Amino acid sequence: MAQHIPASVESVPKDLRNLRACLLCSMVKTIEQFEFDGCDNCEEYLGMKNNRDMVYDCTSSNFDGFIGLMGPEDSWVAKWQRISRMSKGVYAVSVSGKLPSGIIRELKSQGIAYKSRDTSTN
Repeated sequence: MAQHIPASVESVPKDLRNLRACLLCSMVKTIEQFEFDGCDNCEEYLGMKNNRDMVYDCTSSNFDGFIGLMGPEDSWVAKWQRISRMSKGVYAVSVSGKLPSGIIRELKSQGIAYKSRDTSTN
């Protein structure tokens, strides 16, 4: 009998090499996963699916820590990290880097406030 695997398992990094974190939500995946599936939380805003240039622009390979998010609505860590409304998956504690200014302007025009996930300067 085949075991049903929830779709959220697809969000878990399949390899420990080539990991990157989304600069908007801090979700961690491989470059290939971002390129193949986009970001589970930010795809409608960032459009990384099938666009490697956007993957490089909107993610960073420089991040600290991992958070396995399974029950976002009940997690104090999720609230603290501002990811309590995000999809289940793996997230970085801190992501170094910033979205390109053109993307930040586009997000702002859509009413989306961008707050850097880089805590090394805070």
